[in-house]
Amino acid sequence: MTTGEVAIEFPCLGETLTGIFHPGHRDSHVGVVVVVGGPQYRVGSHRQFVLLARVLAQSGIPVLRFDSRGMGDSSGELRTFENVNKDIGSAVTLLVKCAPTVQKVVIWGLCDAASAALFYAPTDTRVMGLVLLNPWVRTEAGMARAYLKHYYLQRLLSRDFWKKVLSGKWRAGESLKSISDLAGKLQNPPPGENDRSTPAAPNPTATPKSKALPERMLESWENYHGKVLLVLSGNNDYVADEFRDVVKASRRWRKLLKRSSTTRFEFTDADHTFSCSEWRNQVSERTRLWISGNF
Repeated sequence: MTTGEVAIEFPCLGETLTGIFHPGHRDSHVGVVVVVGGPQYRVGSHRQFVLLARVLAQSGIPVLRFDSRGMGDSSGELRTFENVNKDIGSAVTLLVKCAPTVQKVVIWGLCDAASAALFYAPTDTRVMGLVLLNPWVRTEAGMARAYLKHYYLQRLLSRDFWKKVLSGKWRAGESLKSISDLAGKLQNPPPGENDRSTPAAPNPTATPKSKALPERMLESWENYHGKVLLVLSGNNDYVADEFRDVVKASRRWRKLLKRSSTTRFEFTDADHTFSCSEWRNQVSERTRLWISGNF
């Protein structure tokens, strides 16, 4: 650890969570909680969360990165990203306790951690900002559409593909079966397609889990009024592609992304986890500049 970083344990519903606190400046009014998705822990792929936290802390922003219950060094049973609200709330409370001058909290999350952050944010007035990288909106139909559109269509336009066909090395049976299986998952329209520009009347008998994931995320975002930095990869990232497809299919989603409080940034060359130092550094710097310019 660099000077000032502190390993810390804190409670959550009878379990013990483990985190690393990066102090930043003593008088900072904004702090960051890094939420971790599975199957990761507080270090992150390619040490991304460590490096991000150090960049932000060196610029004066205190950061807490932590393991949710059942992940990393935290106790308890493993939970999905849809069931970590209490964990995130405990982490936000700890951050404010460790950095008493913090009045505004930004939650940073990648993939399903971005989705978890979006579910949590409307429930806590302390959360004034979200940094969402490649949010997870996975449905079977959405995944099938993303692969058919962004993988198989690109393959048809690829010179290497046609070289394989002409050389007799293309396994037509396997590929056609895969395409057929994916097409079969498209019988139902994707979430958000043919929706209205305004939310439908609430159904008092519907439970939150009875709705598709993209719809529940849409409603959470509509109920959240803080600032959002949305970061999307472009290098064979089918999670980001599926999110783009959901947005394109829905006027409500497009309206959200046009809010003045939303900033969208496309890293067209980066892969899903920003696996090289150049991409990680760009994400860290983009995050730092966005926070300093908005809070």
